[in-house]
Amino acid sequence: MSLVDRAVDGFQGELNDLESAIGMLIIGRHYGWRVLLLIHSPATVRKYTKLLGLKNLREALPEVGVLAHRSNAWRLLDDSKNFWKVVRGQIAGIRSSKSETPPR
Repeated sequence: MSLVDRAVDGFQGELNDLESAIGMLIIGRHYGWRVLLLIHSPATVRKYTKLLGLKNLREALPEVGVLAHRSNAWRLLDDSKNFWKVVRGQIAGIRSSKSETPPR
């Protein structure tokens, strides 16, 4: 929460951007930074990371959070070597912001 407090205290700009950046951070605590990179565009991640005063998401979030398995995009990712290709947009059809309990 100290990271959020610092971001809020020093913020100037559109509050909806700050709100979205904080929301990304909170969701990232549970899903991890890899899932965030699968659901947001690189430009959005850069924007929100800058608003939060971070160099990158890795310094504040787990790589894979305890709820990552609920992310459709994470489950569609067939192997780790394709992760960065999906993030860069070189592989289509995987990005999704949907989360659900996976079938058993």
